[in-house]
Amino acid sequence: MTHKTFVYLFMLIGFTSCGHSDPPPAPPPVSVNVITVKQGSARYYDSYPATIIAVNQVEVRPQVAGYITGIFFQEGQHVEKGQKIYQIDQQQYRGAYEQAVAQLNASEANLSKVQQDADRYEELGKQDAIAQQTVQHALADLQTAKKQVEAAKANVSAVEVNLRYSTIYAPLSGTIGISSVKQGASVSPGTTLLNTISSDNPIGVDVALEETLIPFMVKENKSDKGKTDSTFTITLADQSKYPYPGKIFIIDRAVDPQTGTIKVRLLFPNPDNLLKAGMSANLKILNNSGVETILIPYKAVVEQMAEYFVYVVNADTVAQRKVLLGQRIRDMTVVKTGLKQDEIIVLDGVQKLRDGSKVKVAAPVSGQDSVGRQVSDSSKRKSS
Repeated sequence: MTHKTFVYLFMLIGFTSCGHSDPPPAPPPVSVNVITVKQGSARYYDSYPATIIAVNQVEVRPQVAGYITGIFFQEGQHVEKGQKIYQIDQQQYRGAYEQAVAQLNASEANLSKVQQDADRYEELGKQDAIAQQTVQHALADLQTAKKQVEAAKANVSAVEVNLRYSTIYAPLSGTIGISSVKQGASVSPGTTLLNTISSDNPIGVDVALEETLIPFMVKENKSDKGKTDSTFTITLADQSKYPYPGKIFIIDRAVDPQTGTIKVRLLFPNPDNLLKAGMSANLKILNNSGVETILIPYKAVVEQMAEYFVYVVNADTVAQRKVLLGQRIRDMTVVKTGLKQDEIIVLDGVQKLRDGSKVKVAAPVSGQDSVGRQVSDSSKRKSS
């Protein structure tokens, strides 16, 4: 055998032995923790952006012209209805009033004299001691004097109104804002804004809700008379929870066709004046239908291309299952479709799995403790 033949046979034997090598060993089963799916009562809050508003708000404007001679309140403080808040210079109005009263007194004195003359002439006329024409003139003078008294009284009333309007009183109880004028400023009726007063207790919260919530809100509006539960609560801009629950005040007459939402106004107690008109807040509506639903830990869910999956355990393998999720509640999530009660799903280690992966299952954890309980929170925020 030549040297070349020996080399060829050696290479052939080597290639043949390589073609019959053993396959690589299968990967070991993935060790996972699992949980048994159970139904539970999902109790949570849906959250909506809202605006705090004053239920009643009035712009204070002068009804007579003049100079501000007095300001009788502390800006930003509570005022009571009927409380004196501004004074406009009264000199010209008081002088006009006194003049009008003097004219009225003169008219009434003249009426008294004319009345006496008319009475005397009427008596003489009955005795034919005076011409009837004189009697008629006396009676005409009497009517004129009466009209003059009426005109004088009307003038007094008009001037008295101007004098009364020179003192401005709070039209409602509430918080008064920063004054738009200072003492000595010239003001004009109807044009000058002096201040704004808004009611502060209770205070309103306006929110736009989907039209699908109308039946629920109408039902709550009929049944919440005297209720003090926490169906409606708010969180403030600093994420603090407002301590008092609210109730429905007004449901608007129509749905906005552009947004498919309806405006709802709620009332909240505001004894500490913590809520201010114009503030933003989140209205939380308790969703507590009482219907049993599937609730699983959110960490058991895998997201792929905006779709959600869980791994269902079948003996020693797993199958990827698509699910439709509902409300996210803390570390839990509602499953609308895709799972049934008593199925076993992977709780930990889902990132290492693929459809059909072999797994080594630890003792199943009952879902009753974590799924069957009531959960009270919400991380869901809906835009109006």
